[in-house]
Amino acid sequence: MKSIVSLLFCVFCLPSLGHAGVFNLKTFTCDSYESQILNAPPAAKSEDAVNFAMWLFGYAVGHAGDHAIYSNGLQTFGNALDVDCRARPTVSLLDAVIAINPANEQPMDLKALDCATFEARQSDLTHSDADSARTIMMWLFGYAVGKSGGRMLDTDAVGAFDAALAKQCKDHASGSLYDALTAVRLPKIGAAAGN
Repeated sequence: MKSIVSLLFCVFCLPSLGHAGVFNLKTFTCDSYESQILNAPPAAKSEDAVNFAMWLFGYAVGHAGDHAIYSNGLQTFGNALDVDCRARPTVSLLDAVIAINPANEQPMDLKALDCATFEARQSDLTHSDADSARTIMMWLFGYAVGKSGGRMLDTDAVGAFDAALAKQCKDHASGSLYDALTAVRLPKIGAAAGN
């Protein structure tokens, strides 16, 4: 878990922006991702770029059917996505994300991490570094959406997802985080899904 948190400080080094949004990966293009998320002026950005990238990274892993967090994979994933999006600006972000192999070294198997351990670590992190805790939750949220076959990112729904995952883990503390992520009911997507 520590190595996941350390990713946050060395990957994109972009400012936290905190504006919410709903993004349909099928209609949100690579060009939009580059201009509205990665390279937009601060006043025009719609979501924290690190959290957005973490959600996409989790989504890619879940969509690929894998069950591991790759602690050193975010930078590789983010760089590969950026290169692909610059080369193919009109392709959907969904097509770009699923074209990237999210695997990297140092996997942490979600099936080997029990819910009680995860919840204790996440609770400690929430109290000591709420921004990092949210970023980890964004990865898990993206993973769950990718695993379920969804394609919508609703940044307002991460809190509801966090609460649902915490309840699932409380009810099944000895179960794996993977089982909880598979069983948790995803929040309904906001009404502004036209992005």
